[in-house]
Formats: sequence, C-alpha cells, structure tokens
Amino acid sequence: MNAWLLLSVAIAAEIVGTLALRASDGFTRLLPSSLVVVGYGISFVLLAQVLKTMSVGIVYAIWSAVGIAAIAVLGRILFDDPLPPLAAVGILVIIVGVGLLQLSGAGHR
Repeated sequence: MNAWLLLSVAIAAEIVGTLALRASDGFTRLLPSSLVVVGYGISFVLLAQVLKTMSVGIVYAIWSAVGIAAIAVLGRILFDDPLPPLAAVGILVIIVGVGLLQLSGAGHR
C-alpha cells in the first residue's frame, strides 16, 4: 500500500487518539480512554509500515507537524482551548519547515 496513504491514516488515528485523551478526563471515562489506546495503536502500527520505505526524520516531522496543527485547531473548535495568534504563527512555521524538509528530497530511503 502507498506509504503516503498509510502515513495519512496514521496521522488521522493519532489525532483521534489525542482528542480522545483530552476527552477521557484523566482516563476516567471508558469510551474516550479506549479510543486513546486504539488510536495510538493504529497510528504506531501504520508508522512502522511507513518507515520501511521512508526516512524516520521526515515521517516523524510530518506526523507530528500535521498532528500539532490539527489538534490545535480541533482543540479550539471542540474544547474551546485557547489558540493565540502567536501560537498559530508558530504552528505555521512548523508546517513550512516540514514542507522544506520534504522538498529537500530527504523523505525516501
């Protein structure tokens, strides 16, 4: 299967797991707590597959940067978490940095 597709699903699973972690209320709620374990489990299994064909630094940079951006925005929408303008700029800088890494051609082994 395409490494980029697997990476996309791994990112989505990580986002679900992280949002569920926020909703788990310190692992005191069963459904969100279960989603944390399942989300991160799926994410790491898929990341292991992606790492067979892509460099770990690039994969981790993309996985974490997209996750950071999505969680910041979704946390604001779902949980009314703060997202100050300077934080939004910082997230944008991270995403631009990951884009530059990818453009450098360092992604595939």
